[in-house]
Amino acid sequence: MKKCNLVIEDSSFEAHLKALRSCQNCIATLPLGPNPIVQLSPRAQILIISQAPGTRAHETSTTFNDPSGDRLREWLKMDRQQFYNPEEIAIMPMGFCYPGRNPKGGDLPPASVCAPLWHQKTLNYLPNIQLILLVGQYAQKHYLGDRRKKTLTQTVKAWQEFLPTYFPLPHPSWRNIGWCAANEWFEKEVLPELQDKVWSILKP
Repeated sequence: MKKCNLVIEDSSFEAHLKALRSCQNCIATLPLGPNPIVQLSPRAQILIISQAPGTRAHETSTTFNDPSGDRLREWLKMDRQQFYNPEEIAIMPMGFCYPGRNPKGGDLPPASVCAPLWHQKTLNYLPNIQLILLVGQYAQKHYLGDRRKKTLTQTVKAWQEFLPTYFPLPHPSWRNIGWCAANEWFEKEVLPELQDKVWSILKP
């Protein structure tokens, strides 16, 4: 794996964040160029680990700034102001930059180098995280490993097995509207539990 040429000389969170946002490790493979997008603060209590930024997120340098973000906020019963408050909500995708379009439709998978290179270093600066939302199969594969079920549906349905640290979720993309319709238990049973867990942390 090609190593990032950035060196963190200061152990502070600010130096780490600056280095992360300046990373150009994948510059040769990114169609729109590097623009690492994260939302981080050492005081955050909830961490959302998602897939990778879309084109709108890339253009605005704001994570989940698209219809999938609207849907995720709806799932969480959370407005934009609170969602984008890094003092409460941290957001760290599996791939920090927009990966490009898949010729078969949708976006390409997140870059595989970001998580090994940056995630653990970043988690070391997030001591107050009480719950990690694993949004989509890539985050679940990385963080749940062999504990993950055979399918995303089975993994989400078994959400209680991964507490108190993780809460697996499908991706809130419009492409999963059919999945939600076919799995009514998600909105009826899982989302109320998700909201209860999140708000019990944010409003103790």
